[in-house]
Amino acid sequence: MRAAVFEKFQGPISIQNVTDPSPKNHGVVVKVKATGLCRSDWHGWMGHDPDIILPHVPGHELAGTIEAIGKNVLDFKVGDRVTVPFVCGCGTCVQCKSGNHQVCDYQSQPGFTHWGSFAEYVALDYADVNLVKIPEEIDDVTAATLGCRFITSYRAIVAQGKVTGGQYVVIHGCGGVGLSAIMISNALGAQVIAVDINDDTLNLAREMGAMATINATTSPNIIEHIKTLSHGGAHVSVDALGSQSTCFNSIANLRKRGKHIQVGLMTGEHQHPKVPMDKVLANELEIIGSHGMQAFKYPEMLDMIKRGKLKPQNLIERTITLEESTSALTKMDSFENKGILVINSF
Repeated sequence: MRAAVFEKFQGPISIQNVTDPSPKNHGVVVKVKATGLCRSDWHGWMGHDPDIILPHVPGHELAGTIEAIGKNVLDFKVGDRVTVPFVCGCGTCVQCKSGNHQVCDYQSQPGFTHWGSFAEYVALDYADVNLVKIPEEIDDVTAATLGCRFITSYRAIVAQGKVTGGQYVVIHGCGGVGLSAIMISNALGAQVIAVDINDDTLNLAREMGAMATINATTSPNIIEHIKTLSHGGAHVSVDALGSQSTCFNSIANLRKRGKHIQVGLMTGEHQHPKVPMDKVLANELEIIGSHGMQAFKYPEMLDMIKRGKLKPQNLIERTITLEESTSALTKMDSFENKGILVINSF
């Protein structure tokens, strides 16, 4: 099969012919129809993920059809259109048995723990636990946007943040995660404030439902600006980027008993940010992590998409080829794109 491969962290990515994967007894092989480019893939290419063994094929947001199936798979068949959350659970550990597959003790992640979906085929483990059938109303390119950024934002806003209508929600960083969180919060009736460094991206944030935007490079005091717009601070605030400054600001801009949700990956020098713990204590703030979403939780989100309450297709900037991904992935930290890029030609 053709795949995008890098053999050195931060090195060149090339299109190579490599061996086709085969399914494990509990797994499947999926013919990839579409796969998204995510900043997490960039983190992997940079060498920020200790699970990656070189040479490596990135890619974890995908949609496709089952090409081959293991003998122990019961709920799926060859030809089924499927997608998958980026965290795949084992189904049997303590976390999975409690329903928390997104923090499985033995999790696998395509594009990280094993070769991913920047390829014609990808192997996925524990199919009955992790695969999600794609409704016919949702096309492959749209379905490919769901598996990381959209589901992570959905769980962060709905399950972790418990956002309700009328609340002020602040989103720091308007990449794929941030724009998804804006759309989802708006669909729930929240009043959303978007913070970013790019005016074009902030214009897109307004299109996704933000009632106000702040350019972090021109605002003299981001925290006070947010508190003014939100009449005292955010009920829920999300760091959708993952940096020292966005994490601090997201906590500091909360009103009393507000919730900070950390979604953006904290890597390198950003792993241990400063936290205004005095405010956390005095104002009874909550700091909550959010890491993906379980496959069995997809139906409620898919139903909102089918009913037009959520439109993840509006987050797609353009589709590209597998060849184009080799340069597009390495540039993801430059934030040149306003929306999501999806590979749909292999």
